[in-house]
Amino acid sequence: MRNILFVVCISVTLWMLHACKSTESGAYDQASKIAVSWELVSNFSGPTDGFEAKFYLKNNSNLTLEETGWALFFNMSPRPLVAYPTAQPASLEHINGDWYKMTPNKGFRLAPGDSIAVAYQGTEGIIKETDAPLGLYFVFYDKEGKESQIVQIDQCSVVPFARRDQLLRGTKDQDSIQTNSFRYAENLKVSLLPTEQLLPVIPTPVKTTKGTGAFSLTNTTAIHYEKGLENEANLLAQRLKELTGQALTTKNAAAAANTISLQTGKIAVNGKEKEAYHLSIDDKGVSITGSDAAGVFYATQSLISMIPIGVLQQKNAPISLPALKIEDAPRFQFRSMHLDVSRNFQTKETILRTLDILSFYKVNHFLFYTTEDEGWRLEIESLPELTKVGAQREHTSSYKTSVLHPAYGSGPIAYDKEKHGSGYYTKADFIEILKYAHARHIKVIPEVNFPGHARAAIKAMEARYERLMKEGKEKEANEYRLADPDDKSVYLSAQAYKDNVVDVTQESVYRFYEKVMDDMAKMYKEAGLTMDVIHAGGDEVAEGAWMKSPRAIEMMKKDPSLKNASHFQAYFFRKLLPRLQKRNLTVHGWEEVALTKTPDGKYKANPEFVGQNVIPYIWNNVFDPDLGYRLANAGYPVVLCNVTNFYFDLAYNNDPKEPGLYWAGFVDARDNYTFAPYDMFKTTYTNSMGKPMVFTNVERLKPEARKNIIGIEAQLWSETVKGRDMMEYYTLPKLMGFAESAWAAERAWENIAERNAREKAIQTSWNIFANTLAQKELPRLSYLNGGYNYRIPLPGAVIEKGSVIANVAYPGLIIRYTTDGSEPIVQSPVYQSPITAKGSVKLRCFDAAGKGSRTVMVNL
Repeated sequence: MRNILFVVCISVTLWMLHACKSTESGAYDQASKIAVSWELVSNFSGPTDGFEAKFYLKNNSNLTLEETGWALFFNMSPRPLVAYPTAQPASLEHINGDWYKMTPNKGFRLAPGDSIAVAYQGTEGIIKETDAPLGLYFVFYDKEGKESQIVQIDQCSVVPFARRDQLLRGTKDQDSIQTNSFRYAENLKVSLLPTEQLLPVIPTPVKTTKGTGAFSLTNTTAIHYEKGLENEANLLAQRLKELTGQALTTKNAAAAANTISLQTGKIAVNGKEKEAYHLSIDDKGVSITGSDAAGVFYATQSLISMIPIGVLQQKNAPISLPALKIEDAPRFQFRSMHLDVSRNFQTKETILRTLDILSFYKVNHFLFYTTEDEGWRLEIESLPELTKVGAQREHTSSYKTSVLHPAYGSGPIAYDKEKHGSGYYTKADFIEILKYAHARHIKVIPEVNFPGHARAAIKAMEARYERLMKEGKEKEANEYRLADPDDKSVYLSAQAYKDNVVDVTQESVYRFYEKVMDDMAKMYKEAGLTMDVIHAGGDEVAEGAWMKSPRAIEMMKKDPSLKNASHFQAYFFRKLLPRLQKRNLTVHGWEEVALTKTPDGKYKANPEFVGQNVIPYIWNNVFDPDLGYRLANAGYPVVLCNVTNFYFDLAYNNDPKEPGLYWAGFVDARDNYTFAPYDMFKTTYTNSMGKPMVFTNVERLKPEARKNIIGIEAQLWSETVKGRDMMEYYTLPKLMGFAESAWAAERAWENIAERNAREKAIQTSWNIFANTLAQKELPRLSYLNGGYNYRIPLPGAVIEKGSVIANVAYPGLIIRYTTDGSEPIVQSPVYQSPITAKGSVKLRCFDAAGKGSRTVMVNL
């Protein structure tokens, strides 16, 4: 969740857009040869630190673009545009969301072979290649102004960012620019540790006791399990076969020599009796006892994580597991990851892979964000328009039609190849996902975000309304309608939408929500499960919504509790909650569901829903830093989703080629790891612009309210995420740091009051964690599920006495280099001492599996 305008998308590096040349052949096919490039001119433009940028059009076609008859549509990070000080050949216009268009001004002419530049300005700095325009296409119009042909652009390139005024967001940006030397200085804070000092398991168990000797696991080893643990035994056998080549038999039998035995028993660790386990390895075998099936499962994941990397590389190699005993249980019962598949769609297969890696790191909830402004991704059989209309994006003549317009570069054609704007999960897909998650002890929490963020549903139900009205079925047409055509309210949402809020005054809105809930519940039932939790969203309703709604105005006259339009958000939730409670649903939602606005526009805890199974998720610890504690102190059970620590979609750093958002700053794996849930002020360092935060007059968490922090969640919003590889790159290794914060017992440094001493302790523990990432966790990801696309950090480098000196962020990574201009590969020389060469030196980091970072270059 966010409270400023942003939405960005593109690929990771200097990119080219490839698409079919036009929706159909016609007179303007040649327009696909018009080359477009985009340049960020400066982020220090004007007194407000806005940005200036330019489009360059080079006409490689045989057509001439004149002052009428065409427009160039595209998506771009939504920022308000401002008037450019001088006349330009063409003008840019914001349409809706991140959808913009360029139209020619009087006198425009671009003949074959000619080039032209169009400059424009807007608010808020741009520092990422993932901010650049994308999904470009021409629409040509006939003499009557009707659309005659759509032609996609073959080429669109981004001019590299290099200068300070391109790398910083303006004069207020205090973050350090990512240079080779800056990384080198940061990397000096860590040092290489021997294998015996690494963590045996991530997340760290409560207690590990090393033994003597080892157990040799071979294909003669069997997995014995007690009744009720067949699922856990089979999953363990499958994973061992995949990773080691050893095919272990499974059997419902008691423990014996040369077995991995699985059983449950009455155990408690750190006072936790759920999901707890004991794991013991000696020379006779492996014994696992869980407090429940989930505890057994987590013990098997710990066992898998102890398999040496060399075994994974060789397959069928001897497996020696060192003797030890682990006693373990989670710190928080609620450990969750949120995944947005609405902005950019992910396939069912990608979701299953994600569930696998989440369960491996002992995450037990999955907030499946399948509805948003830009897409409705779940089939609801009784409301087919939700996927027929709401699951696909395409060009439309106006954002007011009952069609989802292009977003995030999805282009003008629905289901276009290598685009991610269209797609949905069938009923069968969803049921499969539910079963898959349940087998891995993950609860899937579905989401239907109302009253804002609802554009896809609104447009789908308008299409349904139009269809049924044509059939003469007026009553049926209005049954689930979400919009009021008489509402003339003017607003702009956080993602720049003008039409994404439902009309909460209409009963049809509540009928719609109930209908979707009932259909979802049936899918859970078919999966053998019970849907008992729903995430209702409830965030970011734009200021101005309902202000010019005739129905809302009439209601305010009759109901004194509705003093202004902003009160309709709480009114909606007040009406919706009993309907969900009637269905035995615990209701989760973003922080706004538990808040109310004061007359001066500030948020305060709303006591109305305390004790009603309403659980707010709090992301905002930058703009309202103590909000989570205020709600916990007020009696709400809360989930902390701190944007400074757990937003996977925020870029790792401000390198322009590092993809991601940055509206709240930057988040890397160390930030995920460094989190003190009961005193988060200790681990919240800077605001969105890198300015150190000072916490005065904040409300601290009361000791008796600690129990109200029920867990933590990581978020992956997908505005900039295109496809599986990018999703995994954003997630890994951040997930490991998050898992440590969610599962591991309270770290000693969380209770050190003096900052310097605390930071020293944090750095010592982080050094162990970073070594473990490099030497064990990252290379394993190359073998799990056929390999994940994880991020390897870039090396740091400086020039001293005419030589290149380099280092790594995660000790245990290997630096390889070249001096002939070629890209370093796994066969390139290993950096071991300062490099002396003439010209350029190229450097990359690699892990033990051969996975490499991007290349850095140092010029000698």
